[in-house]
Amino acid sequence: MHRALEIAERGRGHVEPNPLVGAVLVRDGHIVGEGWHQRYGDDHAEIHALRAAGPAARGAALYVTLEPCCHHGKTPPCTDALIRAGVARVVAALPDPFPLVASRGIDQLQAAGITVEIGVCDAEARRQNAPYLKLVGAGRPYVHAKWAMTLDGKIATRTGDSKWISNEASRRKVHELRGRVDGILVGIGTALMDDPLLTARPSGARVACRVVLDSKARLPLTAQLVRTARTTPTMIVVSRSAPRDRVNALQSAGCEVVILSLEHEGSPRVITLLDELGKRRWTNLLVEGGSDVLGRFLDAGAIDEVHVFVSPRLVGGAQGKTPVAGRGVESLAEAWNLTAWHTETLEGDVYLRGWK
Repeated sequence: MHRALEIAERGRGHVEPNPLVGAVLVRDGHIVGEGWHQRYGDDHAEIHALRAAGPAARGAALYVTLEPCCHHGKTPPCTDALIRAGVARVVAALPDPFPLVASRGIDQLQAAGITVEIGVCDAEARRQNAPYLKLVGAGRPYVHAKWAMTLDGKIATRTGDSKWISNEASRRKVHELRGRVDGILVGIGTALMDDPLLTARPSGARVACRVVLDSKARLPLTAQLVRTARTTPTMIVVSRSAPRDRVNALQSAGCEVVILSLEHEGSPRVITLLDELGKRRWTNLLVEGGSDVLGRFLDAGAIDEVHVFVSPRLVGGAQGKTPVAGRGVESLAEAWNLTAWHTETLEGDVYLRGWK
């Protein structure tokens, strides 16, 4: 199962909104075939493993990170293929919560006389497929919050200077992350101050839609995000009170303008936005800031994972900005707590990746 989880990772960024899946066929203690879901709409992991094993699949045990599908989607049911191939045993890390599967795959395999075991390495599999599980379960994308800060917790000096807090190695890591998400979100303050491009360089598996929270449609037509909107998707989220001429101008420049109720503080606007993105089957959303936007997502309880890049610098200053604003919590007992994390040193910077 560890091998199945390992090769499933190769599909990250390529298969969403489908899940990451790896499959390993074992016969007489030896791996006879393996495969992973390589691209959305293509054959599933089990089919690749069966093809690699050939006749050796008969009587073999399949280790797979998610319950095999049993319905006709873009591809035929994997359960039918496993039954035809004569697989004797299926060990799955997780049941698939997708409504058209939801344990029906297990039932079909068992009805055909195949032994089925569920739950091996389930914690690792849940972590790996957390974005898929959230999209299916809550109808919303998985939210990654990212920021770079100094050792004393500042994202900019008192004058607003922030280029560059992190080093080139950290920025390369950010570009890798951008290259596997569906959307990259910033607030209008960041868009006006930094004039960012918000693309992955070099390009990754996915081309993320750039999202700007801009209630009054203030983003200028000269902004990089607008000037490149015809080649890289750009979504401007405005309120119902946004001036119609500004909305029309952004639309004429190639931006998609989404009108949502964003006037009031608090969680409803964040959740409303995530619901809208979930309808589009976005699986991963990267929130890059600024601090007010990150604070809104934290206040709404909408952050699933953090990516923090810490530079070994001290800038000081009571007016220097901290990464996450918003209301915040009143007591430490209410704080957003990491229950799992990974740390990495990137040429002097420290990269902290953490989950609830």
